[in-house]
Parts: sequence; C-alpha cells; structure tokens
Amino acid sequence: MKLRYLTASTALLSLVCAGAAAQQAPANPVTGNVAVTSDYMFRGLTQTWGRPAIQGGADYTNPNGFAAGFWGSSISERSYPGGAMELDLYASYGQAIDSDWSWRVGVYGYVYPGANLDQAGLPSRSLDTAEANAALTWKQFTLKYNHALTDYFGVDTEQGYTGDSKGTDYLQLDASFPLAEAWSLALHAGHTHYTTALATPLANGARSPSYSDFGATLKYQLNPHWSISGGITHATNADFYGRTASFLNANYTRNVGGSRGFVMLQGTF
Repeated sequence: MKLRYLTASTALLSLVCAGAAAQQAPANPVTGNVAVTSDYMFRGLTQTWGRPAIQGGADYTNPNGFAAGFWGSSISERSYPGGAMELDLYASYGQAIDSDWSWRVGVYGYVYPGANLDQAGLPSRSLDTAEANAALTWKQFTLKYNHALTDYFGVDTEQGYTGDSKGTDYLQLDASFPLAEAWSLALHAGHTHYTTALATPLANGARSPSYSDFGATLKYQLNPHWSISGGITHATNADFYGRTASFLNANYTRNVGGSRGFVMLQGTF
C-alpha cells in the first residue's frame, strides 16, 4: 500500500504488508495511523537531522486491488529550506497471482509546502518529487523498484550537479519475519542510483551521491492498535554524506547517513 506507513525507517516492514493487502482487503477500507519517532529516516538518511518527528496519515483500500492515501511528517529546514512538513500522496493497484505471489504498481508524490531552494539564497527550485513504482511479493519477501519522474528532491544544476536527476531510481528488498507472540522482525536493503553527480567534487574528492542503505526493525505489538518499534539503519558513501551542509548555514554540517538508531510509538485505527 504505502511506502511510508508510519515512518520511512519502518517502510521495510510496511512494504511487506503491502503485498498482503493486495491479496485481502481489511474489514474497514479506511484506516488511519499516527506515530512519534525519535528520528525520521528515509532510505537510510535522516530527514530531521537526528531529531524527533510527529507523523500520521490515512489509507483507503478497495477489494478490487486499488489503494490510495496520504501521510505527513515533520522535517528539518536544514534539508528542506522554508519547509516544516512533508506531505505524501500516493495511489496504487495490485492483485494476487496465487497464494504466495502478488504484484503492485503505483505512483507516489512527496510534497514540501513552503520549501524551496530560494529560501537558502539559491535559484528557485521546488523539492517536490514524483515517483512511479512496481513491487513483486513472494511470501514475506518484497522486491520494489522506484523511478523518479521529476528531479529527485530538487537535485539539479542549481545545486552544482552536472545535470538534472530525473530518472534516479531506488531498488529495495524487504522481508518480514513473525517471532514469538507479539514480536516481529523486518529487514531491509536498498540502493539509490542518481543519474547525475557533482560538477565540482567535494574537498575529499567525492562526486557521486549514489549509495546503499540497510536496516533492521524489531516491533512489539502492545495491543491491536498500538505498537512500539526499535531499529537500526546504515547508509554507505560516508565521503558524500558524512559532512552534509545545512541549507540554512553552510558552516553547520552533519552526518545524515552512517549508522543510526531510532525508537517509535505508532498507532493504527
């Protein structure tokens, strides 16, 4: 169903659930979700510069295989100048092939109200991004391909790259394993391939923003509506992301990737 179910760092769990949703619709076609997380991670990179985030959204699932919804999260202006919120809009369609296999295709939009590179003194450039995606699920394993239909979160010549980033793709493999009683474990691996690179390398010589990310999330279901999760993520290419400069103050840098941990309380209704 949705890529960022409650937080992108637990997308590795929700993507597997998406495959199951293609096979049977919930009794209530509309569900809501809320969450508080210690760090909002998306594809291995922090979106809040290591700070907590409040998140929530709603999903609609039709028995014919159609699904749609929206989701929002607080973010950091250091990565999205002028913006304080991310709003995701998405729709997809999928079907079961048999008892083990299912597929789903969809579109996903990331919208950042008020955010623009001109808020950081750069030429005007929206950070909004649209992707198309396709997923194939076998039992508890989901392979998903995401393809950027627009510039990838504003990356273009205005940010010092050799060209635009349309066509940037993300390939991910996710798996979910039920454990004893109310426990479950989700594992994730992904790779982001950018279609462009910096025109002028960083001081350490790094030019390419492409990288891989990995994650593991342990979840405990407190009751039918509430759960608590803890996880770790790791993103490669430390030469590029190890000293990322804030759009608000270039002298303020942070490792937005590397190895990170998070805890999250989430509810579904």
